[in-house]
Amino acid sequence: MSDSNTTDFSNPSTFILLGIPGLESAHIWISIPFCAMYAIAVLGNFTILFIVKRKPSLHVPMFYFLCMLAVTDLILCTSTLPKMLSIFWEISFSACLTQMYVIQCFSGMGSGIIVAMAFDRYVAICHPLRHSTILTNSVVVTIGLAVMLRSSILALPYPLLVRQWPYCRTNIISHFYCEHIAVVKLACADISINSYYGLFDLLSVIGMDVFFITMSYIQILRAIFRLPTKDAWLKTFGTCISHLFAISALYLPDLFLFLVLQFGHNVPLHVLVLITCVYNLVPPVLHPIIYGVRTKQIWDRLLQLFAYKET
Repeated sequence: MSDSNTTDFSNPSTFILLGIPGLESAHIWISIPFCAMYAIAVLGNFTILFIVKRKPSLHVPMFYFLCMLAVTDLILCTSTLPKMLSIFWEISFSACLTQMYVIQCFSGMGSGIIVAMAFDRYVAICHPLRHSTILTNSVVVTIGLAVMLRSSILALPYPLLVRQWPYCRTNIISHFYCEHIAVVKLACADISINSYYGLFDLLSVIGMDVFFITMSYIQILRAIFRLPTKDAWLKTFGTCISHLFAISALYLPDLFLFLVLQFGHNVPLHVLVLITCVYNLVPPVLHPIIYGVRTKQIWDRLLQLFAYKET
């Protein structure tokens, strides 16, 4: 690599993504499981969209939210994984900012949709007779637009803040995508405001969403415990299992990554990058599997499709 990539320049027009630093010799082998996970994520989420579209009985709020989540997962993993599989690639400054915005925006959107699904479960269990009148199609669309608007606005400062700094050190990003902190660390300026805004975004999105999900499930559990028999408890709570798994798939990797970044000061850089890879891939892979296996309507429809092909 020429010296021009590391010295004697300012405000480069392109950045070079290094992939997974320290594991360059293993990039080919690492790409195999990530390629498989990406294929599963794409196939699974497109299957969810196809089944819901083809089966009119699934045209209800819960599955509308599930379709929103599938689209969000597809965009989120597609914004990073295809290019990640071609390690050592070059990206223009504008494309880097665009990728950063898309990732931040759709990460927040996925969290907002999980909250909307929690609200659906709350209405279905606590107000079952009013479910169809409360969660009408127009309300579902409004919730979807609100989630999209919130994420779009909160993600906007990331590229705007990154764009204003001068860059005079290097254009090599030690990551497989334009991760916010990995990019601003290359700036020749005080980037404290970026760190503060990242913390504000985390607290206002994840913190607020986890709060609303917790409040929803407190009300759900109170309603379940009022039921007369344990069989009724289990049957009603069973309708929430898929959503609880989806919550775990989204927030547990996020929590783990946050703890590692805050307290894992001696963790090697390649380990942090690998954790970020997993964080970006786990929810899109697990969501269609969770809902495909746990949701009877989707599972039955999938079996019908395979049975039809065999005949």
